[in-house]
Amino acid sequence: MEFLDLKTQQKRFRKPLEKRINKILDHGAYIMGPEVFELEQKLADYCGVKHAISCSSGTDALLIPLMAWGVGPGDAVFTTPFTYVATAEVISILGATPVFVDVYESTYNIDCDKLEIEINKVIDDGKLKPKAIIPVDLFGLPARYRLIDKIAKKYNLKVIEDAAQSFGGSIRDKKVGMFGDVAATSFYPAKPLGCYGDGGAIFTNDDNLAEECKAIRIHGTKKDKYNSEMIGLNGRLDSIQAAVLLEKLSFFDEELEMRIEVDKYYRKYLNNAQHHPKEYQSAHALFSIVLGSNSKRNDLVERLSKNKIPSVVYYKFPIHLMKAFQYLGYNKGSLPVSEKLSDTILSLPMHPYLKEQDIDCIFQTIQNK
Repeated sequence: MEFLDLKTQQKRFRKPLEKRINKILDHGAYIMGPEVFELEQKLADYCGVKHAISCSSGTDALLIPLMAWGVGPGDAVFTTPFTYVATAEVISILGATPVFVDVYESTYNIDCDKLEIEINKVIDDGKLKPKAIIPVDLFGLPARYRLIDKIAKKYNLKVIEDAAQSFGGSIRDKKVGMFGDVAATSFYPAKPLGCYGDGGAIFTNDDNLAEECKAIRIHGTKKDKYNSEMIGLNGRLDSIQAAVLLEKLSFFDEELEMRIEVDKYYRKYLNNAQHHPKEYQSAHALFSIVLGSNSKRNDLVERLSKNKIPSVVYYKFPIHLMKAFQYLGYNKGSLPVSEKLSDTILSLPMHPYLKEQDIDCIFQTIQNK
């Protein structure tokens, strides 16, 4: 059994992919070739936004808009500690300060009541200027953007939707990529829409922001590629990764429906999974359950392993307790929900090609204590 089955997926599109790759080998535009611009248009159309700007990773997709807004020392950026480190890392790279907000126990996404409390604490303290919010759509489930946008407008903050895991998700009739001022996604191979290396994209309806992001991803250049107009980085997407994504995008909705069915079948057995509010459609990047204690999780991991069933802990350490972020002064107990989840959560196999008999086997292993 595979935790993520990319081999089965590849079999269905290998021939057309090879055809696309051969075309790239013939035209020789290996970076930012025509496939990249074709992909950007299709991504924008899919999400219903004016601009999709490809880049070299999901991390750069978060970093580039922050750079465009001039985020830096003295600025506070609010985010969750229960996610992959990149979300907070990009804030620190720019010299700004991550301010962590605990999550809802049910959805694992940023708690909007606690978000406003933390914003007011920063304002009252007066040492930092609140600048932006980066909510994370954890495991594919969009955060509560209606409330987040309301809070952002109240305090004049920018919002970056961290959609690294949620491309394909939606709230009511709005696709992920349309929320906040800008959205960032990742095309890391394990994502619902993944390439065969690193890749990412930025989504926005802001024309000026789009132009700035396009310049930053190519060393801050605009009209003349040898004359940088601002500090940028090497954030370009290569043509072969774009080709992989173009082929995968052609059957992405079908795979998303298959993921939905896998999630439904899991939930026939398991009621300790992430809560999905009504009208919220997850991209089902992961299927995770919460155990009663750390020891119960460890015991289940061992039993699953003995039955050759893979499982992964996402995330073993909340970011505020990582060594790299000790300088911020958080202690154990500072963000109790995130800490409890890190101690008790476990992700089970999730991919479109997971069979019902595989889930039956997983459930039987969970039950046979």
